[in-house]
Amino acid sequence: MFRTLGGGDLPTINSKPTHPHPITELCEAGARLYASALGTGRIARADVEPAPCLLEYALLHPDPDDPNWLRPVPPTAALAQRLHPIEREIQDRRRLSVELTDTFEPFLAISAQKRATTHAITVLEGFNRINAALDAAIAESQTEVLTVQPGGGRSEHVLSEALERSKPLIERGISVRTLYQHTVRYSQSTFAYVEHMAGAKVEIRTLEELIERLIICDRTVAFIPARDDRQVALELRHPGLVQYLTKVFEQLWRRATPLRDELPYESTPDGITGVQRSIAKLLVEGHVDEAIARRLGMNVRTCRAHIAKLAAALGSGSRAQLGYLIAQSGILEQDH
Repeated sequence: MFRTLGGGDLPTINSKPTHPHPITELCEAGARLYASALGTGRIARADVEPAPCLLEYALLHPDPDDPNWLRPVPPTAALAQRLHPIEREIQDRRRLSVELTDTFEPFLAISAQKRATTHAITVLEGFNRINAALDAAIAESQTEVLTVQPGGGRSEHVLSEALERSKPLIERGISVRTLYQHTVRYSQSTFAYVEHMAGAKVEIRTLEELIERLIICDRTVAFIPARDDRQVALELRHPGLVQYLTKVFEQLWRRATPLRDELPYESTPDGITGVQRSIAKLLVEGHVDEAIARRLGMNVRTCRAHIAKLAAALGSGSRAQLGYLIAQSGILEQDH
């Protein structure tokens, strides 16, 4: 409850001390003097100077026989006087609730009939609204949650939050399947997260490249980003859209490698790794370092280190020459 500043140290216009507090927090002096007045039937006006609240809240009123004395208002009367406007406000709000329901009731039936289309796509703006919608959908999940999480290894803080969010799903025995990129395999935090999930219906697989985030709950609602800064997302409930995205997930899942399994990469005779072949492919397609790093879930510095090793393996002295040598080497023709 809000409190006003003061308590006896702020002057009024006539320099008398103020005594601010709500009636629900009657001061000690006020409570003591009011109880005394109720017990004796009256109290001297001079005695209540330490508690002006008693007069302010009409708990005392002047004695009609002697102006130097005050008589207490019965607590039942004082309480009724305070409760009456509150009860009237409650009645007014109940009446308003009924009126609002009556107003919108004709439209509810129409909305129910059109729900499949009007709520097929919902635009969510801001992290708070996006997270609230996600939490609600996950809380309502009954069978499975599918997620695609591009990028490299997560921080301990992010994985800790993910663990807390996953606990209700684990406790309800709901299946969770997550796709990460291969770069999470170099993150100890990721494997610690997996250890915490031991015994739960949680599966993690990885792919070299993932496009964007995707979350599907019970194959009935899906969430995808609508802007690169992740401040806007789309909540999709159209059965056709959700079914299509689920098929995309399943196709990616079949191509992915379980986190505990070795990656099916084999280095070339020149020592070029699978990751470097993926970088080579994107280089030939004309992507810059930053775009390649983002698509493969690694930082730019790591990406450039791989490019340098690739150039050294192929004997390239320049970026332009590297593209030519990649095309001539035949490394892109090898199966990943």
